[in-house]
Amino acid sequence: MNGEVRGGFPSERAPLSGATILQIIPELDAGGAERTTVDVAAALAAAGARALVATEGGRLVGELQAKGGVWLPFPAASKNPFAMALNVGRLARLCRREGVQIVHARSRAPAWVALGAARRMRLPFVTTYHGSYSGRTGVKVLYNSVMARGDVVIANSHYTAALIRSLHPEQAGDRIRVIHRGTDLSLFTPAAVLPARVEALRRAWGVAPHERVVLLAARLTAWKGQRVLIEAAALMRDRGVTDVAIVLAGDPQGRVAYERELDALVAARGLRGIVHRVGHCADMPAAFRAASVVAVPSVEPEAFGRSAVEAQALGTPVIVSDLGAVPETVLSPPEVPTSQRTGWRVPPGDAAALADALCEALSLGASARDAMTRRGRVHVEAHFSLEGMVGDTLAVYADLLAKQALATHR
Repeated sequence: MNGEVRGGFPSERAPLSGATILQIIPELDAGGAERTTVDVAAALAAAGARALVATEGGRLVGELQAKGGVWLPFPAASKNPFAMALNVGRLARLCRREGVQIVHARSRAPAWVALGAARRMRLPFVTTYHGSYSGRTGVKVLYNSVMARGDVVIANSHYTAALIRSLHPEQAGDRIRVIHRGTDLSLFTPAAVLPARVEALRRAWGVAPHERVVLLAARLTAWKGQRVLIEAAALMRDRGVTDVAIVLAGDPQGRVAYERELDALVAARGLRGIVHRVGHCADMPAAFRAASVVAVPSVEPEAFGRSAVEAQALGTPVIVSDLGAVPETVLSPPEVPTSQRTGWRVPPGDAAALADALCEALSLGASARDAMTRRGRVHVEAHFSLEGMVGDTLAVYADLLAKQALATHR
């Protein structure tokens, strides 16, 4: 039963009211896995379940608690083998004390602890593959394999699911479920973004009112493709494309050498005043709304394509590398006719192809752009909504509880 789970909320499948579900994750700081943990906990609480999260802490703990989740302080970030072995018993005792019925791990080190505790307590064990874990050596593959050992293994994209099957066929078997990451469409919608937020952000970026923004929103690391976009910007400038500002929005996370490399490339290509490196952006809905085009030019596979989804939700055309999971988020020829596209896919690392697509996107007339905006929004609503993600996840929990109840009464 490989493939994508598409069900409704648990109330349509089996009740979760009164159930106790524990998620375990190293920390609750900003990130895709952490955000999903909080979103699922909030949905569990709304369904009448107890939503426990075992973690060391983090900036999202307050939000978790405000939305009905319960924080259980736990040394989930530890990678020390001796500490992890001790933590198996500690987590098992916690599960017994709290009456936990399902354990859901979202990271490798705590997943080994959770697997041991779940098996000791005879509890259903769920894992979520949030990324394409690196490593091809035997030891590393074995370490990563814990994420394929769940009774249900959730993959955040079809690309990730295929990766799991290829690397861990014996562990994963037929237990993979594809549940795409969900976007809160009440926040990522044009109606929710006031013009003042957009104008304030453009001023902070140093973008002139008449300039069209090409936005790359990603942390500053080489595989995210900032260099490819800079090279594409130089090609566009040489073709006579004017009034365009290239905005690189992302935290360098201490990569000082890469910052210097990008600045040197901008200077070498004569793009000072055109390329703006603006650091972390806290208001992503306004950022995507401020952009005329969003680029996702990754040169290594992404496990999902959050920026592409959020940009389409805000009505902004997107151009992505035809690599990894990101193409799953964008409708583009040859899969669909040109009249049905929601964005462009280009070969990874190809600055000329990226420049071509950017020029095409920037030259869209008002009617063509409005039509693409509507298609993108419909596409995201159908496949990448927060409601869909949490509904599918809670349906997995409900199915496991129903099977457990059936086995108990046999």
